[in-house]
Amino acid sequence: MATAFLSTANSFFPSSISPSTSSSCSSSSSSSLGTALVYLNNQNVQRRTLCKAFNESPPPTPALTKRGFSLCFITSLVLAAGNGCSNAIAAILEADDDEELLEKVKKDRKKRLERQGVISSSGQEKGYLQDVVYKLSEIGQAIDNNDLSTASSVLGGSTDTEWVKNANVAFNKLSSSPEEKTQVETFNSSLASLISSVTKNDVESSKVAFVTSATAFEKWTTLTGLVGQLKGL
Repeated sequence: MATAFLSTANSFFPSSISPSTSSSCSSSSSSSLGTALVYLNNQNVQRRTLCKAFNESPPPTPALTKRGFSLCFITSLVLAAGNGCSNAIAAILEADDDEELLEKVKKDRKKRLERQGVISSSGQEKGYLQDVVYKLSEIGQAIDNNDLSTASSVLGGSTDTEWVKNANVAFNKLSSSPEEKTQVETFNSSLASLISSVTKNDVESSKVAFVTSATAFEKWTTLTGLVGQLKGL
């Protein structure tokens, strides 16, 4: 079997080639093969180097926002300087709080000035509200004396009386916040209860309803800044 293999191998070479020529060709082939192997080996080394460099390269750094930078900066300062830096950061944060407080004060002052401008141009509405003060004073004195007939005559017998309608005109114009509108609703509902209690000649219920009405009105004037502009409050 070995002889057959060698015979087949020899058939690949022409019979005219002499031993010396065969030896020369073998030497030349070996030299070319060696050069090729060295080239391939260098290529493999380069590929392995590139793959290693790619695999060991650090992941891309994510984009750092301004807020993220600030947090990282503050954190690094805390870690580096300890309590001293913490106190400095606390001072910075406190300064920010002061600025926010200052902005709030400015906004509140602006709203207050705008409100005062509306009140100053609402002379007729202030007259309506002054009338409410007088009415409530008379009704309170009458109820305190158990004189419900006088209280009824001052009230007018229903919420459709002129002074109540005028009061709501002033309420609607000068009320802006939810708290103010809530007090207006309380005033109107308790005033309706007061009229009903007086009509039924129920002294105790009349007293409770009157206190609720007067309290709601006083709170509303405080919220709107009118408490110092109406006599009798």
